[in-house]
Amino acid sequence: MSLLKVEHICKSFGKTGVLKDISFDLEKSGILSIIGSSGSGKTTLLRCLNFLERADKGTISVDGNKIYDGEDSSFLKPDVLRKNRLYFGMVFQSFNLFPQYTALGNVMLARQLEAKKNPAYKEKKKEILEGIEAEAVELLKQMGLSDRMNNYPHQLSGGQCQRVAIARALAMKPDILCFDEPTSALDPELTGEVLRVIRGLAEQKATMIIVTHEMAFARDVSSEVMFMDQGYVLEKGPSKELFENPKEERTKQFLARFREGG
Repeated sequence: MSLLKVEHICKSFGKTGVLKDISFDLEKSGILSIIGSSGSGKTTLLRCLNFLERADKGTISVDGNKIYDGEDSSFLKPDVLRKNRLYFGMVFQSFNLFPQYTALGNVMLARQLEAKKNPAYKEKKKEILEGIEAEAVELLKQMGLSDRMNNYPHQLSGGQCQRVAIARALAMKPDILCFDEPTSALDPELTGEVLRVIRGLAEQKATMIIVTHEMAFARDVSSEVMFMDQGYVLEKGPSKELFENPKEERTKQFLARFREGG
């Protein structure tokens, strides 16, 4: 059984159709890179998966459990959305860190807010917060930020901020980690830092969906690649196969420059 199953997702903004009958599966520990020109619907698809946007139609299921149905308003209840959003971790291209919190504080924050809903929070507050801090420290170490935990975002480079954002997403222990062009705001040297972290997560068998313009990275790290164009999925398949032998003419055109450049 697929970990993630997306069926017939549609999304329009006014009269403009942005996602047009999107369906795909993702296996546990799979890495799906989504490629395509700007405006093809890639980011909107990620936002619908994370419930930052509401799909007009279609269903989303995780591990066999339906977590969204565009025709069932019960999935829009705040407590249901909050619960189902936890299946996904989102890393944005612009980091979205809170400037008033340190790197450690940013990673701990979401877990702290969730912990307060625990009936035992008042009685075990110190123990719970110590556990959250220990996990956050470990995640920042994993990101190579042992010496930056008490720094604020303005004291960090772009690559370091993005690694904090990745640690923050991982802190919620999501089933699926989503990246929206995680290197688009970075210069080439800092891009390498972030891509190395994502490669490390791949080696740890994390399940990931990555919207990216880094074609060589998408080819090398992904188990599958999905090419989107004008709101449609034109082609999806094993990474090596799609890059070396794309079937659709539009995919061939999109990849031509990358393939010619090696």
